[in-house]
Amino acid sequence: MRICIATNQGGLEDQVFPVFGRCPTFTFVDMEDKEIKNVEVIPNEFAGAMGGAGIQAAQLVTNKGANVVIAGNYGPNAYPILNQAGISVVSAQGNVKEVVMKHVNGELPEITQSTAPRFGGMGMGRGGGRGMGRGRGRGMWSTPAQASSTTLPPQTKEQELQMLKTRVEQLEEQLNEIKKRIDELKK
Repeated sequence: MRICIATNQGGLEDQVFPVFGRCPTFTFVDMEDKEIKNVEVIPNEFAGAMGGAGIQAAQLVTNKGANVVIAGNYGPNAYPILNQAGISVVSAQGNVKEVVMKHVNGELPEITQSTAPRFGGMGMGRGGGRGMGRGRGRGMWSTPAQASSTTLPPQTKEQELQMLKTRVEQLEEQLNEIKKRIDELKK
């Protein structure tokens, strides 16, 4: 099994990057019988793209033979590409090696839709780049946002409830990590 993790510097001791398409590196971990056999770090040449970073990153990961992808969040354009390629999509935070082992042991569920808002890119004035806007601004152009061309399968109430519970757990874990880091910096 080949697992691809969105990372900052890369490697087993790095942290999972919060945004799939904008991660600086991808860490590929080759597993065999629940053991790590090989680790490869490659740069994400699309991290700084003005638009379409998630789409291009998803194609890169697909071409590199990933069976599973792990990142904090996935945009509405990246998720369908990964899903259609038959790649398991997992949302997680934390240490790369720990997250890989949790996945291998069946502790991390797959997600069934994108986890990031639309317009998370870096340009065209929609305010969703690497700043505070998160896509609420209209920018310089007054063209309306276009709906995604990919429709996702409907979820049952149970699936949605499980997804939301998992997301709450992930956010609580992330909040605890942030609080821990704040305490470390105060010392």
